[in-house]
Amino acid sequence: MSKHRPWTTAEEAYLSEQWGQLSVPALCKALNRSEHAIMVRVNRLGLPPFLENGEYITLNQLLQAVTGCDTAYSYKMISWVENRGLPVHDKKRNRVTRRVVYLEEFWEWAEKNRSFLDFSKMEPLILGEEPDWVSEQRKKDYQAFANQRKDHWTTAEDDRLKILLKKFCYGYADLSRLMNRSEGAIQRRINDLELKERPVKAGNRNEWTADDYKTLADGIRAGDSYWLIGEKIGRSEKAVRGKVYYQYFTENEDKVRAMLGNREWGDGAPVPTVKQALNHSKYHVSLLKEISKLAGILAYRRNELGYEPYWQRYMCMKWHDIKGCTAGCDNCDACTDFERIQPQYCARCGSTFFERQEAKFCVFCRAARKKQQQKKICNYGFTRRPRCRAKERWFVMPSMSLLQHDMACYLTGRRDSLERHHIFGGANRKHSERYGLWVYLTHDYHNEPPHGVHHNRRNNERLKREAQRAFERTHTREDFIKIFGRNWL
Repeated sequence: MSKHRPWTTAEEAYLSEQWGQLSVPALCKALNRSEHAIMVRVNRLGLPPFLENGEYITLNQLLQAVTGCDTAYSYKMISWVENRGLPVHDKKRNRVTRRVVYLEEFWEWAEKNRSFLDFSKMEPLILGEEPDWVSEQRKKDYQAFANQRKDHWTTAEDDRLKILLKKFCYGYADLSRLMNRSEGAIQRRINDLELKERPVKAGNRNEWTADDYKTLADGIRAGDSYWLIGEKIGRSEKAVRGKVYYQYFTENEDKVRAMLGNREWGDGAPVPTVKQALNHSKYHVSLLKEISKLAGILAYRRNELGYEPYWQRYMCMKWHDIKGCTAGCDNCDACTDFERIQPQYCARCGSTFFERQEAKFCVFCRAARKKQQQKKICNYGFTRRPRCRAKERWFVMPSMSLLQHDMACYLTGRRDSLERHHIFGGANRKHSERYGLWVYLTHDYHNEPPHGVHHNRRNNERLKREAQRAFERTHTREDFIKIFGRNWL
């Protein structure tokens, strides 16, 4: 490269035009000049910074302009870029790489996701020239998000809501206008305050007409909010949302707009999955009929092929996994000795289970008790006995309770939130575990005032007396006093 070569007018014009479009190394190669010469000429020409020139801005600048806040955008990389496909490019300036967004691509993306963005938070012309639809969408968002308040409910608002509800003449839409809150916010506040009064039901439970469907489709194509569409049709926002989900299995307006296109309402609706159809009133009955037909065809085909002669073996008491049918039958169709497996109830979790052999616990509780036993052995298993030789070790095996055999609260009989209570605690806790002097108690009768045994002296002494009586069925009172230190009877 030649030194002190003067800049021509054509070179300065090329630099001004391509500055921000091409990288600095590309400009050096095109103009046959060093990077230092390029940067000096940029400063003399008064060109803007590299990333502020051209048809793009950084992703951070875009998010600040659109959302109106300067918080971190880690979550928006997921919701905007990954989930909705915002086109983002990497722009390298020297050794620094920044994420940039071309404004033309952004406006194309924003038009497809206009219901996701809130243009009321975006200042007009903050990104330069805007498409024609943006100003109209900004007005719609001002109306739609006017009730989307983030401030807390005050005591005065709660009192006013209670007064309006007791009049029994306002629905959700009326309360939304009077309270300047959204319908969802009012419903949530009623539930939080545990109010018995409810808004009156809307008197528009008439069928949807063809004009209503046309207004709904046109509103979605135009980017109107569900609240604005409801105002045009004369229905609540919830009714509009329910109708959209009923047809397209989503309330996302952008997805519905893409499926609907320029066609009539209902066109482009997706085929429901089996799970969606089962929970959908439109397909529920027909799907159950089809599933029943399929089950019948499969059963007929199974019998036609001639395999699985013992098709009732999983329900019959006469079946043995190794010996086979103990009744001596060749198949289940000709069997007259069928005996159904009777239900059993788990003493630990209370669930119903079916097994041929009588069992006290279900298979899951047996596995859980086995794990619990292993943990107890590991925790306080091989501890040293006092005043014994170092090689002599012992462990306390967990025992069954002497006071109860059912997994229920010993004091109330309830089966919810059960906890294990050792009647004699402290240094005698291991003795309570060893001799089965423990019971199941609910949390409020275990460790909560005023009824909990750790706070209620009467309940605590009652359990100690009954535990001593249970102990003395197989031992003497002198043994009890020697082990536990005192007499409670």
